[in-house]
Amino acid sequence: MKRQIDRTRKSQSQRLMERLEMLRKKGYMFGHQDDPFYGLTWDYQPDSSDVKNVCGDWPAVMGFELGGIEMGDKKNLDSVPFTRMAEEIIKHHERGGIVTISWHPRNPLTTIEGGGLAGQKFPEGTAWDVTNTTVVKSILEGGSKHELFKTWMQRVSDFLAGLKTSDGQKIPIIFRPWHENTGSWFWWGEKLCTVEEYKALWNMLQDKLTADGFDNLLWAYSPGMASNLDEAKYLERYPGNDRIQLVGIDGYQWGSKEDFVTQLDANLAMLTKFAADRGKIPALTECGLKNLTDPTWWTSTLTPVLDKYQISYFLVWRNYKEEWFGPSPSKPDAPYFNEMYAKKNVLFLKEINNSQYLWQRLN
Repeated sequence: MKRQIDRTRKSQSQRLMERLEMLRKKGYMFGHQDDPFYGLTWDYQPDSSDVKNVCGDWPAVMGFELGGIEMGDKKNLDSVPFTRMAEEIIKHHERGGIVTISWHPRNPLTTIEGGGLAGQKFPEGTAWDVTNTTVVKSILEGGSKHELFKTWMQRVSDFLAGLKTSDGQKIPIIFRPWHENTGSWFWWGEKLCTVEEYKALWNMLQDKLTADGFDNLLWAYSPGMASNLDEAKYLERYPGNDRIQLVGIDGYQWGSKEDFVTQLDANLAMLTKFAADRGKIPALTECGLKNLTDPTWWTSTLTPVLDKYQISYFLVWRNYKEEWFGPSPSKPDAPYFNEMYAKKNVLFLKEINNSQYLWQRLN
């Protein structure tokens, strides 16, 4: 008998999009980069998390980084084993969480194949190596590094192919490559490539992964927060409505509280209108205050701005021993983080799992 195909079946990315839209009406989710791998006083302990050790709950969103996969390395640029990463991605999905993945590939013009940069932060050969303005051009079709970069993209594809549940279902992922492109600290940044080259770079990777069958990827575009990030600036390198499902900004507090609040407020106002006009999901895709120098930051600075906007989530960067952005039981911000956790509109894993039951019933 010929098997009938259900052409109305939704892809994993469509289902994730619907789930994010439903959750956004309830509040905004908390996310944390590298949450299950290490914290300020521990590393690679089973089922541990600085966030969970503070509030008793997992982040709703977890961020993971693929930098290094392109070289065939066993560990990423932050020394996280890729085998462990795959395990934790699957585990977080199966506990009901949401996964986002970024990729900071090395500089294909200056790195050495098999050079082994894992855990090192030197600019030479890394994503932060901006010594040459022809990197993007070199990896596009016809460029001297195009064939090399095709190999790199295949290695990303091979890793993503392994992210499946025990019954073979692909895991839905918010995929966020080529971010902070309006700055110039990555080799794909504004001063390192033309608008046309940036868009061609985006399309090359997206077309490759789409052709490989990854209908589980929800594509996120996220320039860095800036005083001049109006709609025209945001649109300048925007790959197009047919290519993007989630629109974000990356916004850290590097200066005064007042400057951060003013800029974040203006950028989120622009972003949420941009998203509403185009049917996209808005998010604060990266943010944080390094080492929480103001312990009250969660409730005195960040959430008063976020409460004004219907974003999907905010994600703070990783907790590392010398540089951290999330909470820790050993630090004075923990009580204020718990105060934020108690807010009804700030969603962690338990809240989105309660919502997931209804979402699964509706789908």
